[in-house]
Amino acid sequence: MATTFPAIGQAGTRNDGRRLGLALLVIATAQLMVVLDATIVIVAQPHIQAALGFSGTGLEWVTNAYALTFGGLLLLGGRAGDLLGRRRMFVAGLLLFSAASLAGGLATSQAWLLAARAVQGAGGAIVAPTALALIATTFPEGPPRNRAMGVYAGMSGAGGAVGLIAGGLLVSYASWRWVLYVNVPIGVAAALAALIVLPAAARRPGRLDLPGALTGTVGLAALVYGLSNAATSPDGTSHWGDGKVVAALTAGAVLLAAFAVIETRSRHALLPVRLLGSRDRLGANLIMLGVGTALFGVFFFVNLFAQDVWGYSALRTGLSFLPLTGALLVASFAAAALVPRIGARPLLLAGGAASAGGMYWLSLVTEHSSYAGGLLGPGLVIGVGLGLLFVPLPLVAMAGVHEADSGAAASLLNAGRQVGGSIGLAVLGTVAWTVVANSARAAGTAQGAAHAAAYQHALTAGFDRAFLVSAALAALVLVVAITVIRVRRADLAGG
Repeated sequence: MATTFPAIGQAGTRNDGRRLGLALLVIATAQLMVVLDATIVIVAQPHIQAALGFSGTGLEWVTNAYALTFGGLLLLGGRAGDLLGRRRMFVAGLLLFSAASLAGGLATSQAWLLAARAVQGAGGAIVAPTALALIATTFPEGPPRNRAMGVYAGMSGAGGAVGLIAGGLLVSYASWRWVLYVNVPIGVAAALAALIVLPAAARRPGRLDLPGALTGTVGLAALVYGLSNAATSPDGTSHWGDGKVVAALTAGAVLLAAFAVIETRSRHALLPVRLLGSRDRLGANLIMLGVGTALFGVFFFVNLFAQDVWGYSALRTGLSFLPLTGALLVASFAAAALVPRIGARPLLLAGGAASAGGMYWLSLVTEHSSYAGGLLGPGLVIGVGLGLLFVPLPLVAMAGVHEADSGAAASLLNAGRQVGGSIGLAVLGTVAWTVVANSARAAGTAQGAAHAAAYQHALTAGFDRAFLVSAALAALVLVVAITVIRVRRADLAGG
């Protein structure tokens, strides 16, 4: 028998409110686990390389194997939740993610670990869209959903920074294997709790669009793969013209074009075209794509800057993200309270402006800056901007979506963020390492301390240029919010 929750303030009781709170705790925990796993492994990569003998290029696949399956299977995972039952798929995704984490922690070979990371990504691709869809279908529109979305957005936005902090702690005080083991008790506990506190739903009539699933999944995976391998390497060598990159990006474009044609004609579309008919929903997804592009690159290069230029340890680097994380969480909760009062558009405008301003400020950091003067201020501003963006975006993207399509709409938003992250690392990596190589070459043949100082300056110049490009991307987000978003406060207030 399906579990239903009455709307708070109508037929709800204190017990119903407590149960909704537990449901939110389960959903937020699962979302945090999936998001932070994209970065928690980054801190542990040197230890993984030493333990399993990865080459430099092979080590990239510890991250890429997760990103490929996660990004490629998002659309399929979201639609499967719509058809097979969201709680059922949410639990299945958590258990798959937990089992793969255990297998990865036990890995004794490169192939074993990479296979486990790929399966982790598949589990994450099921959990992420169903988590957002469960928010939209479990919590009534208006203040209850706004508050829930504030918590969800906080976990989604803070996940990258939390991953760096947790990775630093686990690597410093346990071992690299614990960056994977830690998911097991959390994932299993969340899956068991989900069976108790989340509403069950019967299977829906319909079937999965297999041609759409094949072209969409492989197309997204090819796009993520091509972008992941396109970035210019630290020695200044460009890979945009490499055969495998050109082939992957071409295949991705062709398959995604085929996917678009299939979806316009399919009776059981994986991504119903009607979801793109809303101007506001299209704008929200474009903004998420831009935010993902800017954000992933900032996290990646701030991490490198702190360790390679300032000589921070992995743990100290992770802890340096705490102010940004705190600002993001505070801004997320504030945004959830402000949405019913002022609507989503002012928050998107303020968030876009703050993010662009913070990233520009970050581009002024030098190798001689202090933490307080170079990273703390920009981090606080960026955190506030992201918090103001992350709450209204899913509210706008999910507003007016029929319950049967909520998983597909959620997967589209998640796919935008994932693909945006891949674009960000490729584009910003190319910008940064090209500038680093040119600056290092201009330094000439300096030796000893002079050479080290020159290279630190070259790294700073490259990373600053990447931060400046991130600021420009955030400014484009602001332009989209100004020109495309027209959602009214009443559209998100509920009835």
